[in-house]
Amino acid sequence: MDKYRVLKKYFGYDTFREGQERIIDALLEGKDAFGIMPTGAGKSLCYQTPALLLDGITLVVSPLISLMKDQVETLNEAGVHAAYFNSSLTAGQYKKALQFAREGRYQMIYVAPERLLLQEFIEFAQHVKISMVTVDEAHCVSQWGQDFRPSYLKIVDFIRLLPYRPRIGAFTATATKEVREDILAALDLQDPVEVVTGFDRKNLFYQVRSPKDKFAEVMEYISAHPGESGIIYCLTRKTVEEVCEKLIARGIAAARYHAGLSDAERARSQEAFLYDTVSVMVATNAFGMGIDKSNVRFVIHYNMPKDIESYYQEAGRAGRDGEEANCILLYAPKDVKLNQFLIEHEVQNEVLAKEEMELVRERDRERLKQMTFYCTTNGCLRDFILRYFGEYTTNYCGKCSNCLSEFEEIDVTDTAQAIVECVKSSGQRFGMTVITDTLRGSQSAKLKQNKMAQNMCFGRLKEVPVYRIRQVMQFLNRCGHIFVTDEQYPIVKLTEKSDEIFDNAPVRMKAAKEQKKKPSVSGQKKGRSDRFDTDYSLFEELRKLRMKIAKEERVPPYIVFSDKSLKDMSAIKPATKKEFLEVSGVGDHKCQKYGERFLAAIAKYKS
Repeated sequence: MDKYRVLKKYFGYDTFREGQERIIDALLEGKDAFGIMPTGAGKSLCYQTPALLLDGITLVVSPLISLMKDQVETLNEAGVHAAYFNSSLTAGQYKKALQFAREGRYQMIYVAPERLLLQEFIEFAQHVKISMVTVDEAHCVSQWGQDFRPSYLKIVDFIRLLPYRPRIGAFTATATKEVREDILAALDLQDPVEVVTGFDRKNLFYQVRSPKDKFAEVMEYISAHPGESGIIYCLTRKTVEEVCEKLIARGIAAARYHAGLSDAERARSQEAFLYDTVSVMVATNAFGMGIDKSNVRFVIHYNMPKDIESYYQEAGRAGRDGEEANCILLYAPKDVKLNQFLIEHEVQNEVLAKEEMELVRERDRERLKQMTFYCTTNGCLRDFILRYFGEYTTNYCGKCSNCLSEFEEIDVTDTAQAIVECVKSSGQRFGMTVITDTLRGSQSAKLKQNKMAQNMCFGRLKEVPVYRIRQVMQFLNRCGHIFVTDEQYPIVKLTEKSDEIFDNAPVRMKAAKEQKKKPSVSGQKKGRSDRFDTDYSLFEELRKLRMKIAKEERVPPYIVFSDKSLKDMSAIKPATKKEFLEVSGVGDHKCQKYGERFLAAIAKYKS
């Protein structure tokens, strides 16, 4: 059997995606490989395909129980023998699985990094043939990454205990240049074949909004997209509870997930979401890493996350099936303050020295600044993300809210000069809110207490809306004409470039034109680029059949077939098993297992 036969037989695809074949060939040749590929680009196939062709066992080091369980269920459904070793197994289950592994029953074993150096597992690994070690979510090994896990540093120690060194594959979707270098060194990859397919997820529509009422914005979106599966990320447990409670009160099937819940409740919530019992998951960032649910149609960030890496990873949980999906960030200035507080009060990492921890905090502050710039830019949102990861594009994607908004250049010279003069005359002692209130001529008691009501700039911009003053301040901050500190209570400071504002050249800023009618959040629904014309009535019938089978087999519906496969079926309307095998995602095993039932449902619909 060759790699193409494995691809079709077990995974139901006819061709490899960009970058996959090069990594697969490298691993089959015994070389190390390092793949940086966006979520949904098919990283798992890059190591699963060679694992089925190599003589021996492939170990996949994975950070989360949910990820392992999901991957193993998917492989078993495809006819591949796989297992996982993590803390969810009882002592009896662990020993039984280890015995089966010794007997050679599994081609692939997923293992938590904490389990690698347990004596029983080391003895097992030293007496079987380990042909490959795959490190999934490899950015977790980097102390400068957003998801550092100290246990990942032990992977190299484990490999060195093996009687011979297997080939190593490392994979991640999020890695800046510094994190990539850290991964190469920490995993001791030897002359690896590096494949970077790019960070662009073309099927995702990015949007940043600053609504006065965030919950009303969420309800408007969900009401316009009934039944669609989505995730709402919140910064705090309290916000998760509030949003979830409000959704349920309005008849939305929602579940909650955060670290304050018991293990059992988190497991119930996750299962309800994966099995489509609830359509909306409201969660902190404790949820989602490694969740392979393919039909997530939207991810809404109720609060701004702490960095671009986290946002890219969390937003990337939408549209894993390649279909159109929405990534919406609801921004408010107070989100910045909350993130600053969380950075300053983060629990000390026992692996890092005090000086190193302060350096990490410094980098976290800089990441937060870039995240804030993303939320306030008038440029292409996709381009901003790609440039952050080192890719340079045309600054127009046509599939983000900024690119689809009409902008115009406006003269903000007077406003900019007033801001700089106010900062200067106040002794550079206050934040953006006080500066804004002063320029607007607010009658607040706070301004009287700090004597800003007597400032020379008091009321100078009373005719300018608050949002415009803040926009200009953010613009000046991005351009380096002012500087907002990274303290818990940020202060606006002047820079060497501040005086340039008073040069003869006008200060011009790009701003969105006023909209008479509120634009649609998405616009994606009609713009779907299906391979064929999908018959959505048949699609719904096939979804019902999929749910029935999923309940019978006690697996998530998307593990039976993805939405993409069902859409292909409803477009092609296969009548024979040969035609059924032409459907995207249908391999030999699934054709044999489910073919007759789906063909019968299609035939009944056509009659």
